[in-house]
Amino acid sequence: MTTTTLAVLVPLLPFLGAAAGLLLGRRAPGFVRPLAVLPTFAAFVLAVVVAVDQGGGKAIDAATRLTPTGSVPIELALHLDGFAVLVAVLVGLVATCVQLYSTGYLRDDPRYTSYAALVSLFTSAMLLVVYSGDLMVLLVGWEIMGICSYFLVGHYWETPEARAASLKAFLVTKLGDVPFLIGLFALATDAGTFRITGVVQAALTGGIDHPTLIALLLLAGVAGKSAQFPLHTWLPDAMAGPTPVSALIHAATMVAAGIYFVARLLPVFAASAAAMTVLAVMAAITMVGSGLAALAQDDIKRVLAYSTIGQLGYLSGALAVGDRGAAVFHLLSHGAFKALLFLAAGVVIHAAGTNSLTAMSRMGGLAKRVPDAFWTMTVALLALAAIPPFAGFFSKEAVLSAAEHTALGESQVAPSGAGWVVLIAGLLAALLTAAYATRLWLLAFRGRGAEAPDHGRQPFVMNAVLWVLAIPSIGFGLTTGYLGDWFDGRALTPAVTTAVLSTGVALVGGLVTYAAWRHTSALAARTPMGAVAAHPEGDGSLVEEEAIASHTAVYGDIASAPDPADPGRLLLGPLHRHAATGFHLDAVFSALFVRPVLAAAGLVRFLDREVVETYVRAAGAGPQWLGRAVRRAQNGNVQSYLSALLAGSLVLAAAVVVLANVTAGS
Repeated sequence: MTTTTLAVLVPLLPFLGAAAGLLLGRRAPGFVRPLAVLPTFAAFVLAVVVAVDQGGGKAIDAATRLTPTGSVPIELALHLDGFAVLVAVLVGLVATCVQLYSTGYLRDDPRYTSYAALVSLFTSAMLLVVYSGDLMVLLVGWEIMGICSYFLVGHYWETPEARAASLKAFLVTKLGDVPFLIGLFALATDAGTFRITGVVQAALTGGIDHPTLIALLLLAGVAGKSAQFPLHTWLPDAMAGPTPVSALIHAATMVAAGIYFVARLLPVFAASAAAMTVLAVMAAITMVGSGLAALAQDDIKRVLAYSTIGQLGYLSGALAVGDRGAAVFHLLSHGAFKALLFLAAGVVIHAAGTNSLTAMSRMGGLAKRVPDAFWTMTVALLALAAIPPFAGFFSKEAVLSAAEHTALGESQVAPSGAGWVVLIAGLLAALLTAAYATRLWLLAFRGRGAEAPDHGRQPFVMNAVLWVLAIPSIGFGLTTGYLGDWFDGRALTPAVTTAVLSTGVALVGGLVTYAAWRHTSALAARTPMGAVAAHPEGDGSLVEEEAIASHTAVYGDIASAPDPADPGRLLLGPLHRHAATGFHLDAVFSALFVRPVLAAAGLVRFLDREVVETYVRAAGAGPQWLGRAVRRAQNGNVQSYLSALLAGSLVLAAAVVVLANVTAGS
């Protein structure tokens, strides 16, 4: 079989698995899990074969015309370059791990059949985006992912949080998709084709007439899909869905789609210095703001969600300085360790026996109870904090090195100002990343929260998946010397200056957070509630009873209070309250969009009920009243009829006389 044939099968197999799972789920429930895992695993194997065949060499293109569409044709096209084949391998690996993990995590879920089918469809849509060589076909996968995320985030639809989160994810991403669609049509009109190769060639030769406008319209869709400021607010709320879904969305699908789209069409964005500057500023705000927000969160999954937003900011920053190799390299590295972080967090949550116990302030004694999650999550957090020799160090260093080259004027693609913005924000974000990663590790595994009941050892498949993902989290960065051909020929080796700076600020962030945790722990141990937390069996003292009574009146139970030893509160100070709410962006959106829309809806409802319906009721009442009057006149009394006829004759005669006199007088 040819490489293009194998590439067609890669997105097709998960799609067929999803269809078969839905059709056979109720009739043959024993086939549900094999149909969820095997097609996705087969797609992963084929993606590896396609990557080996492509070899990082010349791109492989194939296309067939779908149907005549007029001046701008739409084609079913494949474009297999080094970026596409490697991203497809990542998608296949993470999706396979998520499907395997879900067989244990959701083993008792009554809606597992539809869940597994949606995950397979989600995977198929992302693979279609990755391999597609035509913008319209790419858009199909782009929109399928949006509807799949709506259903998967709302999987626990019985809870109001899940329903609200799924609706919010759908609406916010659609808010960006509207200008994105307009931008796609404008781009195809200028380039004369939807083929990505044709569009890129037109951009390189100056054939795009409105590069700034088109780039900004496309960036709106990218900001929504890849959760960049200011359209990132849906991603933390999406944690209401099952944890494996979070791993899939955050690591290899949905949020990666926007970054990958910009990487594929980078010459289009590079044609406008204004667009590259906007992308750099957007990335900088995203990196720093999400780092501060992550440092203030108590929910372990929300910390990881804001972490994803920040790492996506790094990817946008790499693209803003014109280095798509660094962006895709960090995309691959981040996909491995972020999937590991979420799935390890799922083991921690699963160990507590409930999907709601995600507050780090309530965790305790977990390192010994879930050793696999403890060690693998430690590896993933070190990779996230970019500590050498873990994968995150090499990929984040590639981004900062690219920003340094641009800042020094060594890049012909992006303005030097964009390089300085990305470099400074990237170093500050590295400090914050190490700080919230250290805080998460301390609170989750060495916290003072009440210990949850032991529900026994987790399913083997869940722990096995963690160790599989730990391998690339540890060693992927060491492959930079062998994968240069896949990344536009760049070796992506660390540079001394940025490597020292990034590692230094990461160590400072981790050590300062640890010192703050030791300080707050010592202070908390001397408070009445700190003593209760340290000795939950109690001593019966009056001080203890008063502390518990006061605490219960505020929080409801002993285990639900914020950890008094939380270093985030000390480090952020008065900024903590604002960072915990995501700097009130939801309130801003509510004031700018939600309230005006609700007010307009209320006005329309008032006009419809009080004005339009009044005329409708009057239109119906008028003939009704006339009918009643006519019905009363038709009473069957002959004398009444003759009297009315006589009266009418007299009125007509009088009118004729009056009219004759008027005519004679004139």
